[in-house]
Amino acid sequence: MEQGQIAKQMLTYQKSLFESSFNAVCAVQDQTEQMTKTFIEQMPWMPEEGKQTLKQSMGTYKKARDNFKKSVEDGYAQLEKLFEGK
Repeated sequence: MEQGQIAKQMLTYQKSLFESSFNAVCAVQDQTEQMTKTFIEQMPWMPEEGKQTLKQSMGTYKKARDNFKKSVEDGYAQLEKLFEGK
């Protein structure tokens, strides 16, 4: 088996591993977000402004998570192009 083929298989494996790990982390983060939302909605002493700030933070985390995934996928796409050229 040639080296290029081995490299492509390794890249495919790493990409699959990243996807699985990322999905697992997303599931945990989404569950935590739901629990947090439920918790803050049940806090009568917390001002509405504080609740909105927490909700905005969660949106920011999701956006950063999506940007990270896009960056990694772009990196994998560049590596795939590199290996195709050889």
